[in-house]
Amino acid sequence: MRRVLILAAVLAVAAASVSCAEIEQALNESGSTAGGKALKKLEVAPPGSMAGYDREDFPHWSDAQEFGWNVSDGACDVREAALIRDGEDVVVGEGCDVGSGRWLDPYTKRTYTVPLDIDIDHLVPLANAYRSGASEWDGAGRERYANDPDNLLSVEDNANQQKGDKGPEAWKPPNRAIWCSYARRWIGVKSDYALTVKPQEKAALREMLATCEKR
Repeated sequence: MRRVLILAAVLAVAAASVSCAEIEQALNESGSTAGGKALKKLEVAPPGSMAGYDREDFPHWSDAQEFGWNVSDGACDVREAALIRDGEDVVVGEGCDVGSGRWLDPYTKRTYTVPLDIDIDHLVPLANAYRSGASEWDGAGRERYANDPDNLLSVEDNANQQKGDKGPEAWKPPNRAIWCSYARRWIGVKSDYALTVKPQEKAALREMLATCEKR
């Protein structure tokens, strides 16, 4: 399975305490395998029905070690593992409790220090996945998707709520500098899980990919 490792580049740059411009450059230079060619290969189809959808049918924040997260503490769930991966100077207590740290929200370019201010965003939301193919998955497939490191990103909670289950045709990160990497990663996830895109979504992704050429 192809993996789009954008966050590794972000963390490597952030750890060096460099400028936002350099962080944005690292974001846009990563994930080059999931671009225009991969977008062309995605099946275009109208969104499926949301009948029967229940977020709880996608078990999330499961045991991190079961889903490929690189954590030394076996007590970590996936939310905690994401906070540790995406943060700087993260303080972890007993039972993998994340007490403090610093998190750069790529959607807004703001930095936060309180873990409760951070949501773990499913880049391609669970409901979006459901109406583009995941309605046919079994429970194990849905749990794998909901805990996949490549589809999770630590972001500020208000930005995550504004995004909701919207695709790029209805919501794009306020930080235009990451449109390129956001689109590439969205395409990568949809490719990995054989999810469909609707025409408006494909057009929005093509628009976002166009920003890659300008950097």
